[in-house]
Amino acid sequence: MTHFTQGGDTLAFESAAAVRTAAQAVERLRAKGADSRGGLSSGALDLLIRLSVAGAEGASIGDLPTSAQVSARNATGLVDTLEREGLATRAPHETDRRSVRAKITPTGEKWVNAFRRPSEVAMGALFRGFTTEELTLLRHLCLKLADNVESLPGH
Repeated sequence: MTHFTQGGDTLAFESAAAVRTAAQAVERLRAKGADSRGGLSSGALDLLIRLSVAGAEGASIGDLPTSAQVSARNATGLVDTLEREGLATRAPHETDRRSVRAKITPTGEKWVNAFRRPSEVAMGALFRGFTTEELTLLRHLCLKLADNVESLPGH
């Protein structure tokens, strides 16, 4: 790293490499768990969990790109995937005829419930030895990093 920075401070580069390594490890763990539950992509899994939290009301497909931080096209594709798998369904909005809602199905709820406990066990193992304060700081720093990325020109 010192060679790359021409003798300059390497801490920011080392930190970025550590974040990337940690993110890849977490994603591998998530993917392994999802593979055992049907192989949903991380985006589809995140969306399914959002729909589970939304409950019977579901979520407006038009609002999903913002809340899930994906493109409109990607959100539509993720709902398509969940619908094909029988985990979610589209339904017309009750009061706005132009709007469509995505709703989790009973099969989707069963999927989330089956995924929950192994996820809790995996997160317990992943963060074994971390104190509450360390986890709080880690969460804060990761969100701060994400905010910094979003504030860069072109993002």
